[in-house]
Order: sequence, then structure tokens, then C-alpha cells
Amino acid sequence: MRNLCGAGLLACRRASARRAAQKRGGSPEGVPHVFTGVFLAAAVFALVALSGCGYHVAGNADLLPKSLKTIAVPAFTNGTTRYDLARMLPEDIAREFLSRTRYRVVSDPEQADAILTGTLVRFNSNPTTADASGRATAVQASVILQLTLKDRATGTVLFTRTNFEFKERYAISVSPQDYFDESGVAMMRLSKSVADSVVTAILANF
Repeated sequence: MRNLCGAGLLACRRASARRAAQKRGGSPEGVPHVFTGVFLAAAVFALVALSGCGYHVAGNADLLPKSLKTIAVPAFTNGTTRYDLARMLPEDIAREFLSRTRYRVVSDPEQADAILTGTLVRFNSNPTTADASGRATAVQASVILQLTLKDRATGTVLFTRTNFEFKERYAISVSPQDYFDESGVAMMRLSKSVADSVVTAILANF
């Protein structure tokens, strides 16, 4: 597969060079114009090969069932004390869908073709490092989610994941003069990281 991917990339580069040379009125590396069809065929082959190597064209992540045009991401059920994280997650996931797919995100689940529901099952934060006196200087936060994407019309489960765990590490200053708790910023990073992983997992499922 690596050889196939390498050949595909090489063919793409040569095809690009051929097109650039034609615009200038010449041909790359002295290749006659009679080979134009060969280069075009190679380019098509390269695209097929690259698709099998995990390469995707940006903005074309249209991988869910063709019947789906709109997705709703309603507020998550929260079984933890992190209400800020529960609020941010649906918003960040919706933004990921908008930026990486062609689907329209709607606020009303009754107007959506598919609905992604989520639950914050558990949230933990544990010290990972401490100073000489034993006071924590860094903390690792972890959240466990339960997610389900359903076709609203049929009730078909398109994607489900239980015990989906994510982690984020943040620092705490122990100095009373410059005390700094980064937990708020860490929750923002954690939410964006979770959103990216959730959309990636859903798209990879198709």
C-alpha cells in the first residue's frame, strides 16, 4: 500500500507539472504532447490510490448517508458538576460539523434529518505533579461521554459510542502572589479536542 501511495503522489505531481507546462506552451522534462492522455490517466489513478491511503479532499467530508442534509446537536445531558463543559460541547461539535462537512446544523431537532445526543457520564480531575511541599501544580481532567447519532425519520442508529473518554492537562500555580488556575482554559481546550474527535469518529464510521 505504501508503494501504491507513493506512486499515486508521484503521478499527481507529474500531472500537475504537465498542466503547468502546457500553460507556458512547453512540456515538462521534454515529455511530448502525445503523452497528455497518459498523464491524465495517471492522475485519475493517483486520486483513486490516494483515497485508499487515507487522503481526503478538504471540504468534501460528505460521508454520512446521502439522505441526510441537516443535523441537530441539542444540549447534552449532564451527570457531572462541569456545567461549563456541558454547555460548550454541543456548540463546538456543531462548529466542527459546519467546518468539516457539507451538512447544515439546525437548532430545532424536529427540523433535522439526524440528531446527535450526548451525555456527560463522568468528570474527574486528578493531580499529576506536585511541588516539594506536596501541593498540586498540575492536574489532569478527564471526561467520559455517551453519544448517539440517529436518523430522526426512521430512528435508525447511525453512530453510537459509550465510555468515550477524553483528557486534558492543566497547571495550577501554588504561589499566593501569582495564583493561577487554568481549569477554565483547559475546559475550553478539552471541549474543542472532544468535538474534533467526535466528528472524526462519526465520519470514520461511514
